Amino acid sequence: MVQLRSILTLADNSGAKRLKTIHVTGGWKRTYAYVGDVVTAVVDQADPHGVVKDSEIVKAVIVRTRKERRRKDGSYIRFDDNAAVIIDPKTGDPRGSRIFGPIAREVKDRGFNKIASLATEVL
Repeated sequence: MVQLRSILTLADNSGAKRLKTIHVTGGWKRTYAYVGDVVTAVVDQADPHGVVKDSEIVKAVIVRTRKERRRKDGSYIRFDDNAAVIIDPKTGDPRGSRIFGPIAREVKDRGFNKIASLATEVL
């Protein structure tokens, strides 16, 4: 569960180290984002030689959340951190070329097949 001003770690190699959520996309007065949702975030820390720079406003897909999420089969999925992948807003493809750590199956179900194929593990 990610909301306004939530700090996200990065699960890709786009050059950012930390993101801060500034808007949850998808409706009027929507407050929370879960796995597979798109958020608008600002780059809080970045590598000096990365693709993205400090204070850049980006779109990101949530790939891991600490808050557990119930699936249709009755099981729950939970991760150790809140993580996101920076995407291109027009195509939905990741701006980095690698994805680190596991991602949830809900990301692929939401149509981000490129992120799922780059990930090491899909849970």
